Amino acid sequence: MHDVIVVGGGPTGVMLACELALQGVEALVLERDPEPTTIVRALGLHVRSIELMGQRGLLERMLPLGQTYPLGGFFAALTAPAPKLDTAHPYVLAIPQTVTERILLERAEELGVELRRGCEVVGLRQDDDEMTVELADASSLRARYVVGCDGGRGRVRGILGVDFVGEPSRNDTLLAEVALSAPLAEIMATVAEVRTTQLRFGAGPIGDGYYRVVAPAREVARDRSVPPSLDDLKEAMRHAARTDFGAHSPRWLSRFGDGTRLAARYRVGRVLLAGDAAHVHPPVGGQGLNLGLQDAANLGWKLAAEVLGRAPDGLLDSYERERRPVASAVLDNTRAQMELMSLEPGARAVRRLLAQLIEIGEVNRTLTEKVTGVDVRYEPGQHRLVGTHLRDMPLGDGRLYERMRGARGLLIDPAGRCSVTGWADRVDHVPERCDELGAPAVLLRPDGYVAWAGDDGAELPEHLGRWFGAPAA
Repeated sequence: MHDVIVVGGGPTGVMLACELALQGVEALVLERDPEPTTIVRALGLHVRSIELMGQRGLLERMLPLGQTYPLGGFFAALTAPAPKLDTAHPYVLAIPQTVTERILLERAEELGVELRRGCEVVGLRQDDDEMTVELADASSLRARYVVGCDGGRGRVRGILGVDFVGEPSRNDTLLAEVALSAPLAEIMATVAEVRTTQLRFGAGPIGDGYYRVVAPAREVARDRSVPPSLDDLKEAMRHAARTDFGAHSPRWLSRFGDGTRLAARYRVGRVLLAGDAAHVHPPVGGQGLNLGLQDAANLGWKLAAEVLGRAPDGLLDSYERERRPVASAVLDNTRAQMELMSLEPGARAVRRLLAQLIEIGEVNRTLTEKVTGVDVRYEPGQHRLVGTHLRDMPLGDGRLYERMRGARGLLIDPAGRCSVTGWADRVDHVPERCDELGAPAVLLRPDGYVAWAGDDGAELPEHLGRWFGAPAA
C-alpha cells in the first residue's frame, strides 16, 4: 500500500510529491498521458513561486534557463513601473512551463519519487483506513490518501461529486508555436498596432523562424478536449490583425478560455484536490501555475504529518481553510482583468480610469502584490509577522532559504532564548544572527510562513504543538 497516490503528473502533482518525499512520505504519481507535454501552457514564475524554488534549492537550476523581467505592468497589461515589494526576488522569471516541469521531474527522481505514465484513474473507493484507486486497465492500487492534481477537466473531482462553482468560458483564446513567413519587422509593427486595442493578440519570436502566437478565437469551442487546427489559428489572426503572417508548420496548438470555477470543497475524507483540479480561471497575469505550486507547498507538509501520525487536530483541514480563499481572490482578480481587456466601450472607459489610478504608488503596489501572491497572509496573530511569508535574508554566514531545503520547520532565535526540545525531529533551531528578522524570534512553517513571532519562549510550545503536533517522548 502506498502512503499517497497523486493523480496528475503536472507541476502541481510533481511538486507535491517532492514535498512529501522531503518529509519521508512515499508518493506514487499517476499520469494519464504517456509522454510529457510539449505545449507551453504557462510562461513564467511569480515572486512566491520563485521564493519556493529558492527554498528548495531549485532556483539556481532555473535561472540560467529563463529570463528575469521587472514586475511592473502585469495587471491587465496596464503600463506601470516596478513597485517595491517585500522580497529578495523582485522580478518575474520567464521560463516555459515545459522547462519548469522538466526540472521538477528531475528533482522528483533524485528524491526517489515514482511516476507512472499511461495510467488513467477511473474510480475511487475509500473506507476509514485506506483508498482504492481503480485504473482504466482494470487494475487497482491502494493508498492511505489520494490527491487529485489532474487539472480542470480531471476525473478525481467528478468522481467525488464535488461541485465546480463558477461560470463557463465566454471567450476562447488560441495559443500556438508556429512558423511565420512574414518579415520580423512587419510582424512586430503589426502586433504593436493591434495591441493598442486588442490585448489578447500577440506574436513573439522564439527562434528558428518560429513564434509563440496568441489570438482571440472566433467562437467558444464546444468540445474543449479537441485542439484547434492551423486553419482556426489563421482565421483568428486574420480577424484580429487582418493578416496571418503566412503561418505554417505548427509545433503545437492549444486554446484556453475565460471560464472561472472553484471547487466547493478541497477535501472529501482521504481525498484532496490541488492545482487546476481545485480552481480554474483565465490565464491573465500568469497566475495559474503559481497558484498550483503554492497549493503543493501548503499541502505537502500537512499531509505528510497526517500520514506519519503526528499531525495535530485540524492541521490537514487548514489546507482548505488557507488556500481556498487565496484561489477565490485570484478568480476575482482574473475576472476583473478580463473585463479591463474587453473592447466594449464601458470596459475601455474603466481601463482608462485605472490607467490613471495605477500611477499612484500604493495602487500599483497593491495590484502587483495580488498578481505575484505577495499579498497572501494566513491567519494573522498577535505579532504583525504571524501569517506572513518571510523573504530571503542574511542568516548567520549564509541566507535563510538555504536553511529551508529540507522542508522542515525553522526556529530563528538569534538570542538563543528559546528551545525546540521535543520537536527537534521536525523543527530546526537556528540561534544565529539575523538583523532583518523583525522580531526577537520567529517560528517558520516548512512553506516559509510565520507561525509565531515574539520574545516569550514560554508561549512557544503552544505554537509548536499547534503546527507540528505533540512533542516526541
